[in-house]
Amino acid sequence: MSTIVLGLPKGSLQEATVALLKKAGWAVKTGSRSYVPSVDDPEIQARLIRAQEISRYVEHGMLDAGITGQDWVEENGSDVVEVADLIYAKQGLKPVRWVLAVPNDSPIQSVRDLEGKRIATEAVGLTRRYLEQNGVNAAVEFSWGATEVKAPELVDAIVEITETGSSLRANNLRIVETVMASTTKLIANRAAWADAGKQAKIQNLALLLTGALLAETRVLLKLNARAADQARVLALLPALHAPTVNALSDSDWCSIETVVEESAVRELIPRLKACGAEGLIEIALNKVVP
Repeated sequence: MSTIVLGLPKGSLQEATVALLKKAGWAVKTGSRSYVPSVDDPEIQARLIRAQEISRYVEHGMLDAGITGQDWVEENGSDVVEVADLIYAKQGLKPVRWVLAVPNDSPIQSVRDLEGKRIATEAVGLTRRYLEQNGVNAAVEFSWGATEVKAPELVDAIVEITETGSSLRANNLRIVETVMASTTKLIANRAAWADAGKQAKIQNLALLLTGALLAETRVLLKLNARAADQARVLALLPALHAPTVNALSDSDWCSIETVVEESAVRELIPRLKACGAEGLIEIALNKVVP
């Protein structure tokens, strides 16, 4: 039995990560002051660590694997194995963005207008590389928090992470440019990845986490249709491969089921009904493993 030490992000991603792990099959219990959560799997020892630090601890072997943002892997310049792309964030299933933002009344319209200016951010390395790529010389200072309130009194601009932009708007800031988009990653230490037992455990974790995320936006649709209507019904149905069709005891009818995007169901069900489908059932999914 190979045991892995897994870093989980403490802070804004913590709740979403614990919920995702539960859907994937692992119950994680965290205490208000403990950084060692319990996991109902003897092969996983979890540690709650700030997302900003996880890639460094994975790189240096204190953690075998970890869940953190691509942004922090790049910010730290960490040499790790990127095992899986897990597209989720605090508020939804989409990447987050690091953006250059300025006060609404600022004359700054592009990164090139930052020449000689001062910028506050938590992602100092990312910001400096961004400025270098654009040939801009500006002062970049580390922000310990509350970055949005520092412009314009303390700095000319900020580089801050956002999902919806609501916090920026609330602080009378506007987005000038996107510095980078970032998704959550499952990463692994290179020595742990070279260990067959640990790699197998990490790959299983990746498989089930990815399956749980795929299920977030999909449902199982089941219905009955007359044999005479089968072709028309099947023509409407998307599927991972092809819809499943089973014969019923009444040879004039068949049962059809398929996995579809949940967002498509509200348009799909009326169209299926119009084509003769009956007994339509929509079922929530826990995992979808292609």
